This record gives sequence, structure tokens and C-alpha cells, in this order.
Amino acid sequence: MKRLQAKCLCGGVRIDADIAEQEVGVCHCDICRRWAGGPFTAVEASENVVVAGTDLLGIYGSSEWGERGFCNACGSTLFWRSKDAAHYAISAMAFDDLTEAVLTKEIFIDSKPDWYSFAEQTTKMTGAEFLAQFASGEDKPNG
Repeated sequence: MKRLQAKCLCGGVRIDADIAEQEVGVCHCDICRRWAGGPFTAVEASENVVVAGTDLLGIYGSSEWGERGFCNACGSTLFWRSKDAAHYAISAMAFDDLTEAVLTKEIFIDSKPDWYSFAEQTTKMTGAEFLAQFASGEDKPNG
């Protein structure tokens, strides 16, 4: 477990989180691509996540199970979290030091436009496969 810090562009919202693995996942769903301006790259966190600068934190409820956090001052995309805040997917681009990170997973691969792709070998899941995994309790969806 490693304690990492993330922040928005202006530094007004900061996140400290214990990260078990510096594995980066990518979501290609329509919602994530519109929200992040491209595929959403994130690091999973569920242990000891502390958000500071909450006076600048905007929250958008994007589904019945999840919500998205962003900075109201600079507009930075910061995280997706479950509505109970038990699970976070924190933007990989917001971390100060993600030097040991490895791209390992892509979800909603069937929603990805044909005009981009990643060179790394990753586990790829369609939206239906990912949601089935969520239904089995193995993971949380990004919606």
C-alpha cells in the first residue's frame, strides 16, 4: 500500500489515498469520454481516501450507483466514486507521482471509437462483460 496525492489543475481540490496497486484502467464508455474529454484513465482506490478543498468540489450524479467529482474552479476531472463512497476511480492524470504505474485494463471496449487505441497489452472487457462482473460483486461500474 502506498499513500499518493492527487489534485486538480488549480490545486484547490486535493485527494490523498492509499493505493494498493499502481494499475491504471481506462473506461471508454460514452459518459466517461464526454466527461473527461477522452478515455477516462483512473487508479482504483477504496482505502483511506481523503478529499480536501470540498468547498470547490463539484459532484455530478451520473447514474443510480455512481457520481463524478470535479473542481468547480478549474474544471478538472478528478474521480468517479460509488454513491456510498466505498470505491473511487481517481483520475490517473491528477496524481503527483504515479511513476510506477502500468496500464492494465480497458472497459467498455465496445464503446471505443475506432480512431484511437493503446499500444499496451491490456485486459479488455465490453460493457456487458464489465456490468456482468459488477453484478457478481467483483467490481463497480463507472457510470
